Amino acid sequence: MNNQVTPIQRNLRFKLPVDRVRSWHKKAGMHGSQFMNTMSLFFPEGERFFIQSVRNFRNEITDLQLQKAVKAFIGQEAMHGREHEEYNKAMVESGFAVDRMEAQVTRLLNTIKRTSSNEFQLAVTIALEHLTAILADVLLKNPDFFEGADPNFTALWQWHALEETEHKAVAFDVFQEVMNKSLGAYLLRTSALVLATGLFFSLVYFYYFNLLKTDGEHTNVRGIWRSFQFQWLKPGLLRLAIPAWLDYFKPGFHPWQHDNREFLTLIDELEARVASF
Repeated sequence: MNNQVTPIQRNLRFKLPVDRVRSWHKKAGMHGSQFMNTMSLFFPEGERFFIQSVRNFRNEITDLQLQKAVKAFIGQEAMHGREHEEYNKAMVESGFAVDRMEAQVTRLLNTIKRTSSNEFQLAVTIALEHLTAILADVLLKNPDFFEGADPNFTALWQWHALEETEHKAVAFDVFQEVMNKSLGAYLLRTSALVLATGLFFSLVYFYYFNLLKTDGEHTNVRGIWRSFQFQWLKPGLLRLAIPAWLDYFKPGFHPWQHDNREFLTLIDELEARVASF
């Protein structure tokens, strides 16, 4: 098995302040805050989809270390889902129709589960795990992104980024064990990345526009430009992830070829910070 890090399940609560959810990010302002908020609305149902897609193959995993990693992966994803549910509830309490958006995401994922094979669902999972892992890496490499931001929201995103890093290879290793390294498996995983990335960001920007529209900010050109800069120009968090996204198309790719385990030493400090909330 190629996985070099075994994840650890943690139980952290971030006590997000509802009154800050509209504009918790100082540098990116309200528009940048809402972009990150939009990302959150996908996680509760998305994490459940990831868990189920891995569970579908749990009985086929023979590697004992991978079995242990899968158990921790499921535990971590469950915690992510729980905390992002609280995050999304804070948005609903602030007047955003996030619950309706989440219901649409649920219907979409249920359709995928009903109409596609378990293998395809696992391929979608490892594609989205790759996407979240490389975005997490960019956040961890640019800690000044959160300078001046609300500490509770900052801690939640940093925790999520660290645990996505810690378990980034687990579902991928399950895919390799059950699918082997055939041409068919390569074509399935790479095509799933293209499809999942395109669909994910199409929905992200659609929902982002709707969140801005709730506050009448969808016509605020200056605010939208400020957010665009953070996403694509300076620091350009999405732009910086593109080279790592492309690495997925290498036939011999494995997530730990992007070896950033040094960031995992930050977890203890983060846990102590969250305990003080």
